[in-house]
Amino acid sequence: MSTPEVYMKRCLQLAENGIGHVFTNPLVGCVLVEDNRIIGEGYHRFFGGPHAEVEAINSVRESHTLTHSTLYVNLEPCSHFGKTPPCCDLIISKGIPRVIIGMKDPFARVNGEGIKKLRAAGIHVEVGLLEDPCREINKRFICFHTRKRPYLVLKWAQSSNGMTGIRGQRMEISNRISKMYAHKWRQEEAGILVGSGTVLSDNPQLNTRLWQGPSPIRIIADRSGNLCGRHDLKVFDGSIRTLVLTQQDNPDYPHSEVIRIADHGDFFDASLQHLHQIGIISVLVEGGSRIHQLLLERNLWDECRVFVSRENLENGIPAPTLPAGARVDTMLEDNLLITIRNPDTV
Repeated sequence: MSTPEVYMKRCLQLAENGIGHVFTNPLVGCVLVEDNRIIGEGYHRFFGGPHAEVEAINSVRESHTLTHSTLYVNLEPCSHFGKTPPCCDLIISKGIPRVIIGMKDPFARVNGEGIKKLRAAGIHVEVGLLEDPCREINKRFICFHTRKRPYLVLKWAQSSNGMTGIRGQRMEISNRISKMYAHKWRQEEAGILVGSGTVLSDNPQLNTRLWQGPSPIRIIADRSGNLCGRHDLKVFDGSIRTLVLTQQDNPDYPHSEVIRIADHGDFFDASLQHLHQIGIISVLVEGGSRIHQLLLERNLWDECRVFVSRENLENGIPAPTLPAGARVDTMLEDNLLITIRNPDTV
């Protein structure tokens, strides 16, 4: 691996520190190098906070070294005023002569404009170093801006004979490690979605109690109003921001924000459009099987993560049909974790 690649990998390591904290912004890390020595580094820590480039530049002890440095960053520096000033302007003002970028920013207000601005100022700019891992770390951000919907991760657990549980009974299919993985995944996504049937059968909390990190926004699909007035349900305890997607007029959902979906058109297409409009960049869809299958049939998914136990369940609820795509199998004690990427959205 070349030295520039080592520095870009460090950018990606730094960027990962922002997971769960920067929605709807991207994950970005930045490294400043002078004479083959790292003189500053930083990452985007929280939404609305300083960008990675600002953090890295401010961390440099001897500012005069910046005029002989190379700035590495996994995503194109911004060129517009948002919640913070343009990073390009800061880079130019500091006299940094060379910038290495992992990938171009798909956000319409940037999308190459930052690169143009830097080059127009006489800065040597290179784009595309370790582009694939740079795209991977910001796959949610890319999907949100190019497909105009949240990045969708479908997660479920099933028995070895393809059943997700027995109707009317709360089932424990996943083992202890699989449950920890599931709570870790919750922390990585902006929202977590379940249907009314899952809420009624499991009365879930939908939080990250088994993993340290922020809980996602709870999103409840209750098209027919089955949960109206149910003050006893944990999803309505007011502890976490909760959205309800419904087609009912003036429903009673305690401690919740109601998003009414028009009666015409496809309920899930319209729901995803609303979630995009309010800035929900990614969603972990945890159930139930009917919602999973509908999203799969409409090709509205980006990843499937399926836990498979060794046990059989008789007379159970059939699990969704596993889709085609690049598949990776991982053993978690006695559970098999199947991960599949949608080939149409990679």
